[in-house]
Amino acid sequence: MLFADRRDAGRRLAAALQDRHYADPVVLALPRGGVPVGYEIARVLPAPLDVLLVRKIGAPHQPEFGLGAVVDGAAPQIVMDEEIVRLVDPPPGYVEQEIERQLAEIERRRHLYAGARPPLSLAGRTAIVVDDGIATGGTARAALRAIARFSAYRVLAVPVASDDILDAFAAEADEVVCISRPARLHAVGAHYEDFTQTTDDEVIRLLDEAAAIWRSSTPRA
Repeated sequence: MLFADRRDAGRRLAAALQDRHYADPVVLALPRGGVPVGYEIARVLPAPLDVLLVRKIGAPHQPEFGLGAVVDGAAPQIVMDEEIVRLVDPPPGYVEQEIERQLAEIERRRHLYAGARPPLSLAGRTAIVVDDGIATGGTARAALRAIARFSAYRVLAVPVASDDILDAFAAEADEVVCISRPARLHAVGAHYEDFTQTTDDEVIRLLDEAAAIWRSSTPRA
């Protein structure tokens, strides 16, 4: 399956989700590419849209080698891979300093994207984690593990991912929805006609539009 762009992928994914009647859903898009996809889902369900910021805690001198992750939210969560931490054995205080640094970066990005809007509460809700596709799944996995602590029903919704990657999410999500499952996925962008990088300005605009749509669709007390 080839998608025209992320908005097209979002509309097709929304069609697969709209009849599932989720209880009190919230759409959590992984920025930046997941936001145009999540916008279309939030518009159709309807549901509020938020970004879910995930920052890797890199190993000393190897920032791409993750010891864990910091996951944004009303109560930010730390998800560590204890086996990797024992293997790397970072110096005393290193992990704590990295957590503080990544929390500060999350706060900066949240203010950029959402302004004064606080993160949405997830307790007892259906949390639909959305990205534009999954190649390795590290970010989505950290997000789902963090959300589990809020007793939320966890749905992973992506336009494209390979079967072997999705099989690995069986223990991470209560439900996985994916509309294109190639046997092998070398690059998410290969499944889009237009895979132009999503800009910060586009993220801000779509979040603002989604918030306005949600406010207009929610009955006033």
